[in-house]
Amino acid sequence: MGVSTASPAEGIAVITVDFPPVNAVPVQGWYDLAAAVRGAGSDPAVRCVVLTATGRGFNAGADIKEMQRTEGYTALVGTNRGCYEAFNAVYDCEVPVVAAVQGYCVGGGIGLVGNADSIVASDDATFGLPELDRGALGAATHLARLVPQHLMRTLYYTSRTVTAEELHRHGSVWRIVPREQLHAAAMELAREIAAKDGLLIRFAKASINGIDPVDVRRSYRFEQGFTFEANLRGVSDRYREAFISSRSSSKASEPSEREAR
Repeated sequence: MGVSTASPAEGIAVITVDFPPVNAVPVQGWYDLAAAVRGAGSDPAVRCVVLTATGRGFNAGADIKEMQRTEGYTALVGTNRGCYEAFNAVYDCEVPVVAAVQGYCVGGGIGLVGNADSIVASDDATFGLPELDRGALGAATHLARLVPQHLMRTLYYTSRTVTAEELHRHGSVWRIVPREQLHAAAMELAREIAAKDGLLIRFAKASINGIDPVDVRRSYRFEQGFTFEANLRGVSDRYREAFISSRSSSKASEPSEREAR
């Protein structure tokens, strides 16, 4: 459980996120992820990073329950700063980052994959920002890197999700494979990237970031300001509580494994 780094092949670092049951990342998890990505990128032996996750979904965003059960604004501020650090670490990683996405990728997950260099997805992957339904704002900056402007706005305003196939049509997902082939497909792309000269691949990453028309750090930080305002006005807390209550009610209404038999 947590964030781990492995080196399964020459020149490749695989960073795995594991926060069961749904990969809702706690405050410390975002900071740990940022540190892992920075560490891998600064390793001269690494030429490509693969970002992956265990379980049913790639990322469920921030741990809303942690925010609600932590007194004061400590968890809220920590989550916002942690997300900012993690998203930036992916974007600023000295080498290309390949995101291997399965199942759901929502909220903070969009911040990660939107800042990644390449995305490989399973055929059951879905992407979206349910932020307005959770009393938050943010990561429109990163969703805009995955889909055209008007689609981004529609998805953001409605909290709808899109499939990997739809993102593939827009050119943001490199390849779609069955879930059981996801790791192999991501590693195949990573090996192709890692075969390049270590210095040149770093120059390539830095030069592409340098011509990016949008400053993702400033843009996302601007969005976060509205999240803080929503919290100060009390609207965010109401939506987070409603979300937790709805999840609890849903689980209570589901028959247990023993009852289902």
